[in-house]
Amino acid sequence: MRIPKILVILALCAGILVSSIPLIFGAEKVEPGEYYNLSDYEKLTGKKITRFAESPQLAELVKQGKLPPLEQRIPKNPLVVTPYEEIGQYGGTWRRTWSGLSDSAGPYKLCSEHLVMFNKNGTKILPNVAESWKVSRDAKTYTFKLREGIRWSDGTPLTTEDVVFWYEDIILNKDLTPTIPNWLTSGGKPLKLEKIDTYTFKVEFEEPNALFLISIGKMGGGHTFFAPKHYLKQFHPKYTPKEKLDELVKKAGLQNWYQLFGNMNDFLQNPDLPVIYPWKATNLPTATLQIMERNPYYWKIDPEGNQLPYIDRITHTLLGSAGETAVLKAISGEVDMQERGLVIDNYTLLMENRTKGNYRVLRWPQGTGASPAILLNQNVKDPVLRKIFEDRRFRIALSLAINREEINQLFYLGLGEPRQASIISGAPFYDPEWEKAYAEYDPKKANEYLDKMGLTKRDKDGFRLRADGKTLILTIEYSGDRPYMEVIKKYWEAIGVKVFLKPLERSLYVTRAQAGEIEVGVWGFDRNVAILSDPGHLLGTVVEAPWAPLYATWYNTGGRGGEEPKGDIKRIYELWDKVKSTIDEKQRDRYFKEIINLHKKNIWMIGIVGEVPQLIVAKNNFRNIPDGLLWDDNIRSPKNARPEQFFFKK
Repeated sequence: MRIPKILVILALCAGILVSSIPLIFGAEKVEPGEYYNLSDYEKLTGKKITRFAESPQLAELVKQGKLPPLEQRIPKNPLVVTPYEEIGQYGGTWRRTWSGLSDSAGPYKLCSEHLVMFNKNGTKILPNVAESWKVSRDAKTYTFKLREGIRWSDGTPLTTEDVVFWYEDIILNKDLTPTIPNWLTSGGKPLKLEKIDTYTFKVEFEEPNALFLISIGKMGGGHTFFAPKHYLKQFHPKYTPKEKLDELVKKAGLQNWYQLFGNMNDFLQNPDLPVIYPWKATNLPTATLQIMERNPYYWKIDPEGNQLPYIDRITHTLLGSAGETAVLKAISGEVDMQERGLVIDNYTLLMENRTKGNYRVLRWPQGTGASPAILLNQNVKDPVLRKIFEDRRFRIALSLAINREEINQLFYLGLGEPRQASIISGAPFYDPEWEKAYAEYDPKKANEYLDKMGLTKRDKDGFRLRADGKTLILTIEYSGDRPYMEVIKKYWEAIGVKVFLKPLERSLYVTRAQAGEIEVGVWGFDRNVAILSDPGHLLGTVVEAPWAPLYATWYNTGGRGGEEPKGDIKRIYELWDKVKSTIDEKQRDRYFKEIINLHKKNIWMIGIVGEVPQLIVAKNNFRNIPDGLLWDDNIRSPKNARPEQFFFKK
């Protein structure tokens, strides 16, 4: 039973199976869990929102004269967030767990606000901090209009001064940004940014950058494209005398000013940092209980004019030992909604204790086309092994030798999908032929492929011999607990390929992968949703997934490093360059589908099981959280569920 796919289809029935990501911010109808400019919402619904309301907590502060009235704290054209179930109720503390700054992605993904955002399914670009934008016909110039009236959490207006500060004093400062990110460059040169007025600015690229808005939707974490100049300039040498800055650095126990600036520009490490998030940290991440309080200047409302968020505060309990996990906290009723730290192995235990913990278990299909994917290094240093790895018949044989259904039942409770490493169903560019390509269990055919390669001679133990007379041995390196690797070893040795498993600590694995030292690596093929924003797995540029590490270095450095690819792999890079610069969406789709077809033919990534659901525990009174929504890093999950509209039902 293909449960994950059914969940996807039920949840995404409104237009998910499109071929690309439209770069538009208009809409034809109102959908639950989406963002709309108030002006657009009123046009779509015919409903006028003329009165605004706020939480009793903030209303009391206004009454005491400690806060300006609500009308002075929200924009002229606030962003409307449509609830998934119903208009919420104010109040409550949302309890979660974390492991400190190493788990900072948890709080960030609840709070982050980009210049523009993906819709909940990663198929459209929506307004957010930018109320609107215009793109030139050649996709070289983008003009953005900030939402007038957004204020930082200390009440200071957000304007293009904050945008210019981010560009000139952070991005172009080599101490803070030694290497400008690729998505902010074109033709080998960084974007140029120009302030037009208090709320309007434009960026220009050397060459067409057709995917720029998509890149912002994915890469715009933190304060990207804006930073609170009025606060951060006190930590920048352009605005603060060196003697004073040196004193601040020394007091913080740091070595230089840019370390201090980085810490001060992190809302978890610095509770004093003004933010535009729904919640603001109030204490340090080293605290046993990290606390985030409601931002009184948050700039989003619900369809009845109620200022969001509904929930007063979020707390993260610092886990004190390896045994004190999110699972145990959930079972004991000590978390209200949690997804971080929950894995498929926890499913049975969580389901058995639902009544005890007073919660429900939700399953969101992950944007992971393969968990794991096995990656044969096309740049492996052993010349004999390299010739074998470059032969697609070898990769196909290894794929056919794997009993994916058995692995799914043994290690994924049957909740995943046996499949090739390919884009998940329900996402743009899904290809059912790729999903099934050489994914059947057929050891007989696998042996035939190896025999046709000439790998017919065997050693005394029955393992195949290489052309140089040595036993054909694959050394597979990986990090983390991957018990299924023992089973894969068994499958491959059954067709005469000897396997040596080498588990590593993660940092060592990444170091070796980046250097091209790993023969065979293991990683997931994730980030399938909105894949145009992050196609690294298809390009071989994901460090942890080393199927083409030296080719990737060559591509990333413009040919200054690594090794120049050939054949189909070089063709992938040529096609991706066309995708990035092609303005016509249909033609862009055709180029990208060519990349997919090359992967379908070559199977550089061997998938095992994919579409494994992300588990989410939610208390029964924790509402406005949907089931079956797509989960992926590209769309900043669970931000795509709009946490600001979660609430506790009384």
